[in-house]
Amino acid sequence: HATRTAEQTFSKPNPAMLFELMDELGVKPERTLMVGDTTHDLQLAQNAGVDGVAMGHGAHPAAQLRELQPLALVENFAQLRLWFKGNA
Repeated sequence: HATRTAEQTFSKPNPAMLFELMDELGVKPERTLMVGDTTHDLQLAQNAGVDGVAMGHGAHPAAQLRELQPLALVENFAQLRLWFKGNA
C-alpha cells in the first residue's frame, strides 16, 4: 500500500497526489478508485481522471457529493463492501 498527505504533495483537489500513488504502485487510472467523504476527494478523482465513490457519513452532505456524480454513494463500510462485491 501507499499513502500521501497534503504535507507530502499538493493538496486536494490537485491530482498530483493520485498521480504519485498510481505511479508508485504501477496502477493505471482506469484501474484506480478514489473513495472519499468530501467534495475535495471527488474533485481530486475527477481531476486525476479516475472514478470515485462517495461515503455519505463524512464531512460534506450527501446532496453535495451527488452533484459530483460518483459511481455510488454509500453510507458506511458495510455498504462499500457490498458495492465492491457487485462492481469489482
